[in-house]
Amino acid sequence: MSTDAEQAHSSHGTPPPRPAQPPRTAPERSSAPPPRPTSAPGFTPDPETPVLGVRAKAPFSRGTAEASGTRVPPQPSTPPRPSVPPRTGGLFAAGGPGGRRRPPSRTAAAAASLVLGLGLLGGAAAGSWLGDDPGAPPSTADTYAHARSAWHGIPVDDLFPRTLRGKGEGPGGADRVWTRIAVAPDSSCGGGFDPLLAKALAPVGCKRLVRATYTDATSTSVTTVGVLITTSGPTGMRALRQRFATEKLDERTDLMPRTYAAKGTAAAGFGDDQRASWRIRILTDAPAVVYTVTGFADGREVTDPQSAGEATQRGATSAPAQSGLGNDARGIADAIEAGFRRALATFTETTS
Repeated sequence: MSTDAEQAHSSHGTPPPRPAQPPRTAPERSSAPPPRPTSAPGFTPDPETPVLGVRAKAPFSRGTAEASGTRVPPQPSTPPRPSVPPRTGGLFAAGGPGGRRRPPSRTAAAAASLVLGLGLLGGAAAGSWLGDDPGAPPSTADTYAHARSAWHGIPVDDLFPRTLRGKGEGPGGADRVWTRIAVAPDSSCGGGFDPLLAKALAPVGCKRLVRATYTDATSTSVTTVGVLITTSGPTGMRALRQRFATEKLDERTDLMPRTYAAKGTAAAGFGDDQRASWRIRILTDAPAVVYTVTGFADGREVTDPQSAGEATQRGATSAPAQSGLGNDARGIADAIEAGFRRALATFTETTS
């Protein structure tokens, strides 16, 4: 006996039917909705919780199946997060760098520092607009102007101290001490230089000449020191110094300065023939020429004078070198030059 399926296959030639599968049966649905849990941890019953196919009244989070109609169970309620003020990115913003709020005291201090800094910058700029800094060192023009009147404004003891000490200024590095024995009245340059030296110094002019004479601790040597105040400006002083250096005018025996032989002193016999060593310094930061000339206090004549630069070289055997007269000329010139600069600076400050 064949079944209906076999008869259909034999009559129409179709392939045998697939194996029969058990019929699907739909689960019985209860007419009443399932009970809602009431004891799950963190769950709060909500009478308005939607069922399948009904849109929930509460908003869904992004990425849920809201559009598909699938029910999303309600999430446990969490306490609301405190609001945070938005960051503005500035240094003094509420959040500050990294999201931290600056303490009020630090913020106020920083703001005050900023205001103070801006004020200082503004003040500096205003000062540069209004004029020079009063604490700035005097300009070269100011120094030159004051130096031309300093010769009668600087005390003689500041320009020519009563005692000069030369540490290591003697032969072999020995210390030297020189004592002032005479100060010449200020004068013109007429009698201060031989005609040839006066001609060499003429391009810078002569405002005034001041001189003094010193002797060493044993009173065996005497040294005249002079400061010539010129009428030239910086350009003329630089040109004169360059000429003296290039042509070595400060080493020529026919360009020695003259002495100041004060009567009644150890330098009474100190004349032209007693000149043994000398030094000439052309300044460029002030209109001045500082010079010295040395000799023996006993009035002996010197036939082989030598400049201080040559007489203080190692191995020099001349009489000025052996006796230390070259050291006296160099040491006193350096001391008076340094004192003149200090006195001029003080004079400039008090008269400005």
